[in-house]
Amino acid sequence: MMFFAGEKPAVPNPQQISKKWVRVVFRRRVLVMAVLLFQILFLLFLIAGSSIYFHYINWSLNVISILVSLYILNKKEKSAYKLTWIFLILMIPIFGGILYIFFYVQSNPRKLKKIMAKVGGETAALFSLPGNRLPMIAAVHPEHYPQAYYLQEYAGFPVYAHTRTEYLDSGEVFFKRVLSELEKAEKYIFMEFFILRQGAMLDPILGILERKAGEGLDVRIIYDDLGCFMSLPPDFKKQLEGKGIRCVIFNPFRPIFSSLQNNRDHRKIISVDGKIAFTGGINLADEYINAIDRFGHWKDAAIMISGDAAWSLTLIFLRTWNYYQKDCDDYVSFYPWKAGPCTEKSDGHVQPYADSPVDEENVGEHVYIRIINNAKQYVYINTPYLVVDDNLLSALTLAAKSGVDVRIITPHRWDKWMVAITSRSYYRQLVSAGVKVYEYTSGFNHSKTFVSDDKVATVGTTNLDFRSLYLHFECGVLVYDSSSVKEIKRDFLDTLPICHRITFADCARNALQRVVQDVLRLFAPLM
Repeated sequence: MMFFAGEKPAVPNPQQISKKWVRVVFRRRVLVMAVLLFQILFLLFLIAGSSIYFHYINWSLNVISILVSLYILNKKEKSAYKLTWIFLILMIPIFGGILYIFFYVQSNPRKLKKIMAKVGGETAALFSLPGNRLPMIAAVHPEHYPQAYYLQEYAGFPVYAHTRTEYLDSGEVFFKRVLSELEKAEKYIFMEFFILRQGAMLDPILGILERKAGEGLDVRIIYDDLGCFMSLPPDFKKQLEGKGIRCVIFNPFRPIFSSLQNNRDHRKIISVDGKIAFTGGINLADEYINAIDRFGHWKDAAIMISGDAAWSLTLIFLRTWNYYQKDCDDYVSFYPWKAGPCTEKSDGHVQPYADSPVDEENVGEHVYIRIINNAKQYVYINTPYLVVDDNLLSALTLAAKSGVDVRIITPHRWDKWMVAITSRSYYRQLVSAGVKVYEYTSGFNHSKTFVSDDKVATVGTTNLDFRSLYLHFECGVLVYDSSSVKEIKRDFLDTLPICHRITFADCARNALQRVVQDVLRLFAPLM
């Protein structure tokens, strides 16, 4: 229960307490966890508890594990995943193959893939309604052309001009800017978030959305069910719809052990009339504006784009929305410049992009690797997690060995201890190669930013971990020669004085610590 300043908590009587506990016990999340636990216990009993059929079940599961191992070895997949799963199957040959089948089914939703292909085909050409700016990039900034070409021609996300960018270096700045822009909405407001939590941040935003919906605007919210599993009441969707706010729950969490729960919507998008859009690491919960203290000071970042490029994030939202609709929207009806071209003054070039786990393009990873590989002077990185595969690790260490100033800021106070220990297992290899690693000592650094050579930067939702890079739906904004590039660099350099630089001595304190880190690192792809 949350109390605001000046309020005193009411003291419930015993009857109220009893009713409250009855409600809690039968809430959806408790039932879901109970059903999942029951399925696991039943599976264990079936395999280990039946003396009559144990021999046959054991033999059958071993055959499944062998077949799964052969499948893994021949599958087009990251080598880190292959190594982890083969190791797991060797450790637990009876259960290993079954575990992989559950995991594989979860991370490959064929039905969703089919729907996404349909919606993607309907919207692919619409991203280019503001015009093709790729020839301009080739002529004016040829050093950016390979990156821009890949994102436009293969990933399907064009580069835009006539766009202004504004870097928002904290949740507090982001919140203030969002409230201001929402008040200006005239036609529609679209919002897509991984986490929503009622309180000092979300409640004022919902107040504006309810009022705008009452004025006849098209107001929509998408939120991830698992991301909000412990933060929203079960009837939150119904509450929103009662206020005139249309709502979609992404990938509803169901109590089936083999259901498709692994691919979460980790995006954060706000679109106002298709003319203004936001994205970045900031969810709508009180810790993101430091209204509450969870892990010390919460350091985060976002970016606001005004002009042509905002249309791209709008379409990315509409694609997700229409995965869950029988009848798709008339996408062109949302295009804000049907009456005439956008007149926003260009601030460099801007290229929003999205990533999906159900295609074969690891867009977020490719954006990051190209920034690292193209760097001549420096690459500065903010990330809350540092759990990477060989490709990114090789790119970071090679850049540092080639004389590029590579710096990474991670949190000192972590939200997930196991991920923290695993992240620190990478420090030894990075530091020994010349990468400068820092921990943000004031609290939790949740920013996801890359900036390089005063020329290119990206702000988005993609962490440097396996889940963000390969399993989640993500998005970001890539900016070339924009004023925001220097702002992102400035923010990074301003943060360094309140960080601790990791030395090699910090990485190798004792043998037990190193062993624990190495074991956890083996299971990094599953974290």
